[in-house]
Amino acid sequence: MNEDIRIHTWPCSYYVTSEKRWIPGKLSLTPISIRFTADKSGELLVSFHLSSISEIKKESSNFIFSSLTILEKNAKHWFSSLQPNRNVVFNILEHFWREQLLSVEGAGAQALPPQTSKGKELTGLLTGSQKRLEDTAKVLEHQGEQFDNMMKGLNKIESEMDVADRLLSELESPPWWPFGGKLLKSPLDTKPKETHLVTDSRNKDGVVLRIPVIITESADTNVKPGKLTLLASGLEISNSSSQILHRFDKKDVDDVKVHTPYEISIRQRFIGKPDISYRLLSAKMPEAIPVLEMQFSKKIQFMEDALGLVGPRKTPQEDAGCSIWQTATGLIGSVVPTGSMPSSSQGAGGGSRQAQLSKQEEVVSESEAQEMKRILRKLKSLALETETELERQDEALDVITSSVDRATTNIDKQNRRMKKLT
Repeated sequence: MNEDIRIHTWPCSYYVTSEKRWIPGKLSLTPISIRFTADKSGELLVSFHLSSISEIKKESSNFIFSSLTILEKNAKHWFSSLQPNRNVVFNILEHFWREQLLSVEGAGAQALPPQTSKGKELTGLLTGSQKRLEDTAKVLEHQGEQFDNMMKGLNKIESEMDVADRLLSELESPPWWPFGGKLLKSPLDTKPKETHLVTDSRNKDGVVLRIPVIITESADTNVKPGKLTLLASGLEISNSSSQILHRFDKKDVDDVKVHTPYEISIRQRFIGKPDISYRLLSAKMPEAIPVLEMQFSKKIQFMEDALGLVGPRKTPQEDAGCSIWQTATGLIGSVVPTGSMPSSSQGAGGGSRQAQLSKQEEVVSESEAQEMKRILRKLKSLALETETELERQDEALDVITSSVDRATTNIDKQNRRMKKLT
């Protein structure tokens, strides 16, 4: 990841032990390190790797002022006067530190190994499968829109048939009856109209991805830990106790903004009342952004600091979520690492021989394995979305069939009544 990306910056003061004084400045969190820069001189006073942190604590300086301490390689760093408050900074730093995602990426940031012929072949097959499944999903979505239009048309026909029934009842009433046909209706005619809705498939909704996040709700400055769950039909935001704070269906989300590779905001607009918006920060957000980009392709917006995500992305390893996913990633996980070197105790001839054997045994490189995992994750998301849409359309077809039968019966009935009047 780019070390220049700043995930967050907070105004604060840093205690310089050698000078025994507090210096105001800014504390910055980058993908691989924590930095402090003085305001007046602009000098970088502190910079250390996330992987070198051994402890982050809330403490008090001089038993009065609330501070944040970071223990790094037997050196203790004191930060105070944190804005907006100490808890916000502590929760974010602790989240990224405990996830250990950025430190793994920083330690493993090396030159990419050469691609293998087998890896190219497998990646090409997966890319082709993804393209075909995306085309199928687009056709299925268009078909679903046609079904929705048919249901709207049938509902309009039913409402017009109700008007025709009322007018015919008035024409059929005796001429001496002053109230027309309104009071001639039987109790059976006044029963409420049946509503035929497609059942909600929420209980059958498949989980595509679940990641830990730091949640900021609307304009609230406080943050709290929680989880983001990406579903085939939308997404859920829950707290650390797994209680759902809000569920967004696909149609409810108005915009998704990607501020950085690790921070997004989701908003649902309303007329006459405040919008519902959440700002989510996570060390594992790079895994979720490709899925969000696919689900909300027309609503997602990349800010300036996240424009690099529009192109090909490299995502870190993740735990498998279902049996098929485990099988696929298990095959990829059995790849022989390309960076293995022969031991120094062996001779030059034995080392070269082992290097040749490892080259022959190598199936795909580590970067190709990561790319295939990313494509497999997209395939999983597409498959779950397709299944959900097929179930919805199957239920819509049942509703359309019953509505057509009911409309045909009503039309025949009204025609017979009109013939009696002529």
